[in-house]
Amino acid sequence: YSVFGSYAEYTAVPSAKLLPVPDGVELDVATSCVVQGLTAHYLVTSAHADLIKEGEWCLIHGVGGGTCQWAAQMAKIRGYKVIGTCSKGKEENCKNLGCDELIALDEVPGTAFEDYESMDIVERVMEVTDGKGCKAVIDGIGKSTVDISINSLAHRGIFVSFGNASGAVPAFPVLRLIGKSAYVTRPKLLDYTTNREELVWRADEIFGWLKEGKLNVSVDTTFPLSEAAEGHLYLEAGKSKGKVLYEI
Repeated sequence: YSVFGSYAEYTAVPSAKLLPVPDGVELDVATSCVVQGLTAHYLVTSAHADLIKEGEWCLIHGVGGGTCQWAAQMAKIRGYKVIGTCSKGKEENCKNLGCDELIALDEVPGTAFEDYESMDIVERVMEVTDGKGCKAVIDGIGKSTVDISINSLAHRGIFVSFGNASGAVPAFPVLRLIGKSAYVTRPKLLDYTTNREELVWRADEIFGWLKEGKLNVSVDTTFPLSEAAEGHLYLEAGKSKGKVLYEI
């Protein structure tokens, strides 16, 4: 992964980047695992710096999308209580993720994207958590959710901002975190797969959960490589309800 940066039928890949796929894991599922699965894994196991413990609340935005579908399920495997947000159009698909609370939002008119202003998410989070908030917020949405994420934190909770689906998170003064002595991090996958040992550990744990039936992986649709542009348009429109693959 993270080698070629484009699409091709063949490419030379350093052996250190290759992952062994165990028997019982289909190749399309294994392919889905590489970026989205590994990203979800580091988000729920490492990026929060152990500031969330088993039995504590975690808010995950956009569980209708690929990466956070994985993250919600992995968070439950880790023993966290999970609040997920999604659009009403993806609500049915999200009901099998195991979230303790699923907040379904109206969609922005003419799109499949969540309208994060359509309800008071912070108020709902505080209701669900008995006013305590969440020890970790995993946010791949960005600009539209930064205020919601910070305001949903518990005392000494951590805001994990890993994506910019709605635009980059704007700069804000660090003093804003003083009210709850909160933490913030902006991680990336390459810093959580720094060597072969770490990469294989993460992949093996994911493959193990797949074989045990603990993860339900959604491969949404497949495009032939000749229709790569259509695949991009599909993703940009927010239509994906899981992993989108190209077939060679």
